[in-house]
Amino acid sequence: MNLTLKIWRQKDAKTKGQFETVKINDVSPDMSFLEMLDIVNEEQMKQGKEGFAFDHDCREGICGMCSLVINGMPHGPDHATTTCQLHMRKFKDGDTIVIEPWRAAAFPVIRDCAVDRTAFDRIIQAGGFVSVNTGAAPEASTIPVPKADADRAFDAAACIGCGACVAACKNASAMLFVSAKVSHLSFLPQGKVEAKKRVLAMVAQMDKEGFGNCTNLYECQAACPKGITVDYIAKMNREYLGATVTYAEKVYGKD
Repeated sequence: MNLTLKIWRQKDAKTKGQFETVKINDVSPDMSFLEMLDIVNEEQMKQGKEGFAFDHDCREGICGMCSLVINGMPHGPDHATTTCQLHMRKFKDGDTIVIEPWRAAAFPVIRDCAVDRTAFDRIIQAGGFVSVNTGAAPEASTIPVPKADADRAFDAAACIGCGACVAACKNASAMLFVSAKVSHLSFLPQGKVEAKKRVLAMVAQMDKEGFGNCTNLYECQAACPKGITVDYIAKMNREYLGATVTYAEKVYGKD
């Protein structure tokens, strides 16, 4: 396939960016999207130019590092698929492909299409630890967990923290990410001990990082490569309300 790429170039968060047009020929349909970009960078460097910066790591769809908006869609046109698992057979010969970074105030551009997502790390850190001493691997029957709760906790734990939910939301809301992390532990007995403290702290840190609020448009759910649903946002809101009523005063005082 012969393609035209419009790739976002930006020196840093303080510099104005712009699209750069690059043509690439003889792209194999079996090639992954990131492999195609690797070839683009090799050609750029052969010409004495700087390669395009973009995030990637495992290239197996499990680490959450890849973060490209492709033709206006976080992770591209393939549903429930990360950028690294997207293949060029999803495009046609002669296509023009627009490649941009995640766009959110809380995700400042580091360079080109690479963004700083350490705001997510600080939200996770605010959630603290599970203080229950679990010791060695226990017998499965010693801590009984209802099958439905185990399944819901497992589904929430599938969140890889890529930030596609933020990139898809017009408000740059991180509520789908935070709700998945809150719900993951709150469904399990080990996580219930500090559930109220955790949800208050993580929501407070989310607001502090500058993420927007949820307005129930569900773009986050549509963009999530791991199928996290907005049901978890509803659960987090219920937990947050309950914690505010019964626990906030102990954490933050009467004021």
